[in-house]
Amino acid sequence: MPILSVNIDHVATVRQARRTVKPDPIEAAEAACRGGARGITVHLREDRRHIQDGDVQRLAPALTVPLNFEMAATDEMVEFALSIRPHSAMLVPEGRAEITTEGGLDVQADQPRLQEVVRRLGTAGIPASAFIDAKPNQIAAAAACGFEVCEVHTGPWAHAARADGLNSPQASAELDRVRQAGATIIAAGMRFNAGHALDYPNVQPIAALNGLCELHIGHSIVARSILTGMQAAVREMVDLIEGAHA
Repeated sequence: MPILSVNIDHVATVRQARRTVKPDPIEAAEAACRGGARGITVHLREDRRHIQDGDVQRLAPALTVPLNFEMAATDEMVEFALSIRPHSAMLVPEGRAEITTEGGLDVQADQPRLQEVVRRLGTAGIPASAFIDAKPNQIAAAAACGFEVCEVHTGPWAHAARADGLNSPQASAELDRVRQAGATIIAAGMRFNAGHALDYPNVQPIAALNGLCELHIGHSIVARSILTGMQAAVREMVDLIEGAHA
């Protein structure tokens, strides 16, 4: 059964709207853990649009669950990751103009540089994860780079499920791509994670996939928490994930 790692970036988005101190992402992380989260994810972006350096520096020693640190594969972010020693570092593509991550990392096109980033992180004992599209060439490139984990981008599945219905041919095809990618990742000796655009109505078919280790979910939980509170919002998502295996 996959565990849930809650991305708390958008708690910081609300705070940064006023450049003040509330809501505090660390308090949100603690509430998420009380609700059943087994990990916390943050993405320190180049433009610092939500999570700030100080948030991560306070969060890393305070957590009693693993910290998944999302980062661009830049020298600045590698040095920051080495300073905080997260449980894992997930390399993601990043563009200043994008609202959210728009696709997977093109590992194949940047293999030599990414291999060096993975090596530097690994030397410090930080497992590296690649956020990739459900494509065999990207999985093969990630394995060649030495990534320990591949997180499959579930955005295409989520968008098809919302636009055409969970049981539509389009959604079924996207779900099958994620399933096949997971099997390929596991066969290559890496851990299979998944995330992006997952929500309460669409999480269960992904959560039920064989061999899935972790789900990383953020925006939908933070959005729900505004109405219900973080602990209750996380508990509801955990119940859905566990229910997928009942």
